[in-house]
Amino acid sequence: MSLDRRTALLGTLALGLAGQATAEPTPMSAPGPGETIDLWPAGAPGAPSSLPVETVKERSTDPAYNDRYVLGIGRPRLVLFRPARPNGAAVMIAPGGGYSWVVIDKEGYELARWLAARGVTAFVLFYRLPHEGWAAGPDTPLQDSQRAMRLIRRRAAAFGIDPKRVCAMGFSAGGHVCADLLARFSALVYSPVDSADRLSARPDLAAPIYPVVSMTLPVAHAGSRRNLVGEAASPERERAHSPHLNIPADAPPAFLLHAEDDPAVPVANTLLLREALLARRVPVETHLFADGGHGFGLRLARGKSVEGWQEIFWAWARKKGLFE
Repeated sequence: MSLDRRTALLGTLALGLAGQATAEPTPMSAPGPGETIDLWPAGAPGAPSSLPVETVKERSTDPAYNDRYVLGIGRPRLVLFRPARPNGAAVMIAPGGGYSWVVIDKEGYELARWLAARGVTAFVLFYRLPHEGWAAGPDTPLQDSQRAMRLIRRRAAAFGIDPKRVCAMGFSAGGHVCADLLARFSALVYSPVDSADRLSARPDLAAPIYPVVSMTLPVAHAGSRRNLVGEAASPERERAHSPHLNIPADAPPAFLLHAEDDPAVPVANTLLLREALLARRVPVETHLFADGGHGFGLRLARGKSVEGWQEIFWAWARKKGLFE
């Protein structure tokens, strides 16, 4: 669905289920996406009796860039950044936000623009937040990520992409979305709704960036754990939603990256995931940097040792056949 200019200026953020939002339009410092793809034609499964109200907040005080987050996502969707000349590859991006909200500029739109400028069709995933009353609870984001991967493949020809060259990437809690998809792409977490659900949700490559992985304290990110499994989660519930404890033998090759001075999500999360992948003989490439902190995305990596990490990812993905 093509969007008009006024909608594009909102970056498809403030489009609630009833066309209502509590946020004022925020001027875009860079072009927003031109298309949006609803994941669930009849509405997302397991909706609460009162749907959350989508709300957009702007954190940036610099007119040169946006730094928005969105919560109350009742209409999960993909927003699409089409390249001028598609090279056949696609990347689905899951931004972070501790499962409290979804940070869509610095961990979504900025990277999507970077990829699209290089010929990659980029999709930013607006996934539902598990603590907002959805029946699937901690499986709610996985429902959305599986469904998104299947829709990308079903519409591959229209997007100009190869359905066998689709990568999943995620940051922080979005890294957990990515890692959970890497581990449980074949888990039955929702009832099929149409022919797209006969397609595989397995990413061809996966790139969890400074990811939340473990749900067990003290390694777990406390906020993500609280919002996903609850503060009183049993060991069994923690295990079920800790991707490193659920890696299948056919998991896709993975690219892992973390700054060792991350004050929010301990680097141990990435190391646990690396060990688990290697134990299952899944190809994995890992990059650790001395400094970078947390939530650096692209723009905030400048001037730190992690600067330019996206070029390292590009070289790896090209070697793996994703990019040409």
